[in-house]
Formats: sequence, C-alpha cells, structure tokens
Amino acid sequence: MKNIRILAINPGSTSTKIAVYQNANPVFLKNIKHETEELAQFATIADQYEFRKNIILEELKKAEIRLDLIRAVVGRGGLIKPIESGVYEINENMIRDLINSPLGEHASNLGGLIAHEIALSLDDAKAYIADPVVVDELSPLARVSGHPAFRRKSIFHALNQKAVARLHAKSVMKEYEELNLIVVHMGGGTTIGAHEKGRVIDVNQGLDGEGPFSPERSGTLPIGDLVKMCFSGRYTKEKIKKMINGEGGLVAYLGTNSAYDVELRAIDGDEEAKFYLDAMAYQVSKYIGSMCPALKGKVDAILLTGGLANSKYFVNKIIERVYRIAPVHVYPGEDEMRALALNGLMVIQGEIKPKIYDK
Repeated sequence: MKNIRILAINPGSTSTKIAVYQNANPVFLKNIKHETEELAQFATIADQYEFRKNIILEELKKAEIRLDLIRAVVGRGGLIKPIESGVYEINENMIRDLINSPLGEHASNLGGLIAHEIALSLDDAKAYIADPVVVDELSPLARVSGHPAFRRKSIFHALNQKAVARLHAKSVMKEYEELNLIVVHMGGGTTIGAHEKGRVIDVNQGLDGEGPFSPERSGTLPIGDLVKMCFSGRYTKEKIKKMINGEGGLVAYLGTNSAYDVELRAIDGDEEAKFYLDAMAYQVSKYIGSMCPALKGKVDAILLTGGLANSKYFVNKIIERVYRIAPVHVYPGEDEMRALALNGLMVIQGEIKPKIYDK
C-alpha cells in the first residue's frame, strides 16, 4: 500500500482542527476557529456534534478531498475511562463512554464520535483514537489529594505532550524513555506534566480547574471562597462549572479567549491586558516549578508547546522565571495532527497493533 490516506480530527475547546495525510505527508490542513459566542448557542459540548461534523465535511468538500481514498480516520481521544497510552479502535464500549462520559464533558469527546461516523460512511476505513486525554501513568504518590474522599485523576493533553516529548528526544538523539522532562501544553486549557523516562508520573488536571488559569479556565481557585459561592444560592451548578471551565481565565477578566488579541492590546498600551497576561505566565511558571520535585530535581529540559507558545512575549515571561531549573525549548503550536495521522499510518502498515477498549 504505497499511498495511504489518513483523516485526522482534533476538536478542541476553541477550534476544530482537521488534516489529511498521504503516508507521512500532509496534503490538507485546516484549523477552524470558534468564537465564544459561536459555541454559546449550545447547552452542552455534545450538542456541538452535528455542527462540528458538518463543518468538517464542508471543508473537505471545498478542498476537493476524495473521502473514498481514506483508509483510517483518527480522532482525538476523549474522556473515556483511564487507559494506557496507545492507539485504540473505536468500538461500541468506547462510543458509549464518549457519549455518556464517566469523567465529564470535553470537546475531545467529539473526536472519536465524528471519526466513527465518517469511517462508517466509507467503504474501506476504520476509526481510531490515539493517546487520549485520559492516559494514566500517575505515580501512587501523585494520586493522593489530601482527603480520602478525593483522588487526583490524570486528564491532560496526552497526545501533544507525548508527541512533543518524542520530537524533542529525537532532536537531542535520545530516546523519550531516557529523559526526564517537564512538558507544558498551553492552549484553551493548560496542563503541565512531569515525564519520567517515558511516563507522565504527575500532571495537573486542567479540565476541572486544577493548575494555572488559561484563556478560558479559572485554574486552581481559593477553595474556601469557592465553597461559599457554591452554597450561596446565587449560582446554579451549571453556572459555577462554566465559571471554572469555559468562562474563566482571560474570558472572565478581559472578555475574550484569544490570547493573541490580549497580547495585541498589551502592545498597544492596555495595562489591564498586560497585567493579566503577565499573571497567566506567572501562574504557569509556578506550576512548572511544582513539577521539579516530582522528578527529584533531575530535569533534562522544559518544553513549552501549544497555541500560546507562539507568543514570544508570553513565552519569554515564563522563561525568565524557570530557566534555572533546566534548558527551555519552545515548540510552538501543536504536533497533535501529525501524531494522530502517524499513529493511524502505523496501524495500517502493521507496525503497531491497535488496542481494545474493553472497559
């Protein structure tokens, strides 16, 4: 099979990314941005399913992409039950958990669902997910929260963190499993993982608000004040969840989820915009520092990635605070689309065997 085509689908909180690869080479890439107001019409993320699927099909049609040539559709993994790293063929068990997620809502849940439906419409294609956000490699110590009623969970940008970590390892002529890395994914949400010899032994659970604030997430909040708010009678459960994830961070402070727009405002002299951009970099830096003890101070490199890594101003604000920990390397944007596609390619070529989701 010389010319294998793979469709990769990556729904994020503020965008839907799609790509078509022929073997290891991209032939079509599209990053569809979604404004906060555009998504506000949907009560839940699951309600966005038809909207996002139709946009994908429209973009592929406009680009004159022949769907009949696609042999694998690989979606970003969602909030299914915790699993080991790898590629999984989408089955009924997985569809059940993507629709009725045991861990909550996230746009990544849509990736597997859309991939499955598109693959079903094709004659010779299968649907997969790869390194979903629920990849769980936490050490036993990292699972302890401080009270037995609560247990820390592993929910993070596993696909991009793993892909960038492997890319960095290759660039220094090492194996990923040889290095200790702190990998920082900075997008609509921010997760910071301690990678010890190929395993993410600790990471903040950014989905539910743990960690630094980000363009649309509040991050770790003063817990006493949050408890008072929950029982004040002034807010519904849904409203508080939105404050934590979706309407927090820069959205709450400045009315936008676009860090790029905030940076432009700061450059133009908006002191409020500059202050909150600096505060976000300050919080990211603090959480990078918190991962150093998880690796016993033996950190080979700090890797900054995700959409916010495109901002030189923001990145430099972080580097000036953490460069003494370890050398800092910047990988702007995300390597997720290529990672999804190459995982699909390896399955089709028989280099790896897809795992079975049997939860």
